[in-house]
Amino acid sequence: MSTYTPTVEDLIDRLAKLPGIGKKTAARLALHILRSTQDDAQALARSILRVKERIGFCRICFNIAEGEQCTICRNSQRNHSLVCVVEGPSDLMAIEATGVFRGLYHVLHGAIAPLDGVGPQELKIAELLGRLNEGGVTEVIIATNPTVEGDATALYLAKIIKPLGITVTRIAQGIPAGGDIEYVDIKTMTRSLEGRREV
Repeated sequence: MSTYTPTVEDLIDRLAKLPGIGKKTAARLALHILRSTQDDAQALARSILRVKERIGFCRICFNIAEGEQCTICRNSQRNHSLVCVVEGPSDLMAIEATGVFRGLYHVLHGAIAPLDGVGPQELKIAELLGRLNEGGVTEVIIATNPTVEGDATALYLAKIIKPLGITVTRIAQGIPAGGDIEYVDIKTMTRSLEGRREV
C-alpha cells in the first residue's frame, strides 16, 4: 500500500515513465515539485506544454526544430557538402558539443534492428537518399552507435550511398582518451587495431 496520496502517486507514476527515472527518483522529483512554489510548478507545466506544441522535426535533417528547419540547417556558415548521419538527436548534440564538426546532419531516428521489427523503411533513410540525390554532398560520415544494430545500419548505408559517387566514412572506434589498454575489452581493442592510421 502506498504512503502517498493518489494525486502524488499519479505524479510519481508519470515521472517514472521518463527514461532513466526509477521509482525512487520519481518520488524525489514529485516531492520537490510539491515543495516548490505554485509559480515554479506552473512554469514547469507550461514549459512541458510549450515543447509539445512548438517543437517538431526539421524537414531537412529530422533534428528537433522550432519551425520548418533546425538552426543547423539554417546556418549558412556550415559546410553543406558534408553530412553526418546519426541515430538520434541526442547523438547529434553529443557531436555538436565537441565544437569540431562544422557540416550538416541527418537523423535516422533509430537503427536497423530486424528482431525488433525495425527495417530501413522505418528510418529516415529514403529522406537521406533524397537529400543526396539533390547534389552538393561530397562526403557522408556515418556516426551510428558501435552496436550490432549501429554496425548493420552503417553497412547498409554504405552499400546504398557509395554507388552515388559520394565518399562514405565511419567515425573511428576504439580506446577512449585517457583509457588504459589493459582494461579495454577485446572488441574495442580489435576495432582500435583495425581502425589504426598512419602517424
